[in-house]
Amino acid sequence: MTGKVVEVKDQMLSIMDTTLRDGEQTSGVSFTDKEKLSVARLLLEDVKVDRIEIASARVSDGEFLAAKRVMEWAKEKGHLSKIEILGFVDGKVSLDWINSAGGKVLNLLCKGSYKHVTQQLRKTPEEHIEDIKRTIQYAEELGIRVNVYLEDWSNGMRNSKEYVHFMVSELLKLNIDRIMLPDTLGILDPDETYEFCKEMIETYPNARFDFHAHNDYDLACANVFHAIKAGIRTVHTTVNGLGERAGNAPLSSVIATVKDHLKMQTRVNEQMLNRISKLVESFSGIRIPANKPLIGEFVFTQCSGIHADGDNKDNLYFNDLLPERFGRTRVYALGKMSGKANIKNNLLDLGIELDTASLKLVTDRIIELADRKETVTAEDLPYIVADVLNYEDSEPIISLINYSLSHAMGLRPSATVSFLIRGEKYESSGSGDGQYDAFMNAIQSVYTDLAKPFPKLLDYSVTIPPGGQTDALVETVITWELGHEFKTRGLDSDQTAAAIKATMRMLNLIEPKL
Repeated sequence: MTGKVVEVKDQMLSIMDTTLRDGEQTSGVSFTDKEKLSVARLLLEDVKVDRIEIASARVSDGEFLAAKRVMEWAKEKGHLSKIEILGFVDGKVSLDWINSAGGKVLNLLCKGSYKHVTQQLRKTPEEHIEDIKRTIQYAEELGIRVNVYLEDWSNGMRNSKEYVHFMVSELLKLNIDRIMLPDTLGILDPDETYEFCKEMIETYPNARFDFHAHNDYDLACANVFHAIKAGIRTVHTTVNGLGERAGNAPLSSVIATVKDHLKMQTRVNEQMLNRISKLVESFSGIRIPANKPLIGEFVFTQCSGIHADGDNKDNLYFNDLLPERFGRTRVYALGKMSGKANIKNNLLDLGIELDTASLKLVTDRIIELADRKETVTAEDLPYIVADVLNYEDSEPIISLINYSLSHAMGLRPSATVSFLIRGEKYESSGSGDGQYDAFMNAIQSVYTDLAKPFPKLLDYSVTIPPGGQTDALVETVITWELGHEFKTRGLDSDQTAAAIKATMRMLNLIEPKL
């Protein structure tokens, strides 16, 4: 059993990130060569992980091109020793592939369970070791370092320990750097992880072991935690927990857990974790769940009014996971559970201060909207305040007079727009890659002529109710950046019209500040 926490304070933990290899085994994910280079650069130079695994040998011409491109950059920057490629016990084939790509480190996939070696390879353990020896000998000739993956090691420890110990003992006679212990099928629980890793470390004190977790039972991060308690000092991660089936241990969760609970050091720059997560989300097409720890949209959002009240009084609902550590900010959500404290915090962020009676009216209206399942955002607050309190300036500062959109096959979409800014009429035309892009270019040309700043569009999300017909209402939520991030939404049965409504709301939000 694991017993009490092993004291590991101030010890250094090494991170090998395999987003670009194991993470790319996520169903539907395939990174281009440019995307792999961007992620590799950010992981090594900004996030500062210790090593990365970027490819599998022999997979495709595209994989070769990507590996070669990353290696050329790494050679220029002095990172070649930190970049690894998965290869196979296939004579010279994988090594020639890696050598041609410019790689200097092979992660050799060997069999870590008796079942795998006898039923998949149909060889004896002794035959498998002889094949491995020949591969490592050829790697030495090419000047390529070798680490070894013991594939299916966790099942090997459960069902064929004699075989695992035979393999490790034989491997330690060879010229290898690290032995990597994967829970290939994600079967382990934390107690097993601790016991198996402890057995490896105590039996082979001079070996260098990595632990590689999979998340099939949602235990990857817990298993990493217990592997470290057992004495492992290098663990594998992926950004956003990407990986085959249920994925791998998420980089962000591992870093926060080992720092706060084990008091260990890593070289990772926490403030860059959100940035790399967003980049990989964009490249992979796999959305980050809104409630995913540390990197999800809502994880630093307080919804309960009593929590906001406690934060106002003495940060009563804060923990060690302060959003600023990860390049994030705390948000107080608006909804039926918000309470006056949440709403007051949001109003103060917008520079709006209300008396007690007015604040109650606004709170009641937000609860009413939330009960109808309406989305309420901080950007809605000025409109809600104006509506509830019957402000004289509730009319928009900027309003559309009319617009015309056209889209013909073989021609670029175009837009002509007429609108008022503080009562003065402006007209403009533009073209773009789509009707909304054309509309935006027409609007932006006016702002350019007026020397007014114009926000950057960061994200564009369209939602249609489940089971909706072709005439269903469409909600478009657009994320903007102008000094800070904010969102606006529009609702219409036409997607482009909904986006235009969201854009006009954005213009009315920024205009008073210009």
